[in-house]
Amino acid sequence: MSERVEHPFGPLYDAASRILILGSFPSVKSREQNFFYGHPQNRFWKVISGLLGEPLPQTVEEKREMLLKHHVALWDTIASCTLTGSSDASIRDVVPNDLSKILDAADIRAIYCNGGTSWSLYEKYIRPVTGRSAVKLPSTSPANAAWSTERLSDAWKVILEEL
Repeated sequence: MSERVEHPFGPLYDAASRILILGSFPSVKSREQNFFYGHPQNRFWKVISGLLGEPLPQTVEEKREMLLKHHVALWDTIASCTLTGSSDASIRDVVPNDLSKILDAADIRAIYCNGGTSWSLYEKYIRPVTGRSAVKLPSTSPANAAWSTERLSDAWKVILEEL
């Protein structure tokens, strides 16, 4: 069943953030944990910790510390929407997030979108406001089963250029 959902938590960033990674909207598991990429099968934390040369973080605090230490900001393209469960394909009635608070506070050198849904929503709603392009990266979601963790890591290496 579809439901109208508001994004339940704020962005992760500080003044030293250099790149911004945008998801689409938090999954049911992420909303339960009140933090990004909470589904145990999502490969985001495996990919990002491997690229940053860090051990796989287990707690929300470890995840926060690792990202901020390496100047990575996280947020989502959607502030609220109607969707069914965690399905990006079901997303409707989108209200985009305002990225200005992050872009004004930090020297964001590049914006990356985790998957096609995030990127297409960024292009439709946010790029016209910011005037900034974003790089589309393959989704770390378990729904993107065609991409192995190794293949994802190889594609995601591009984020290291701005760090």
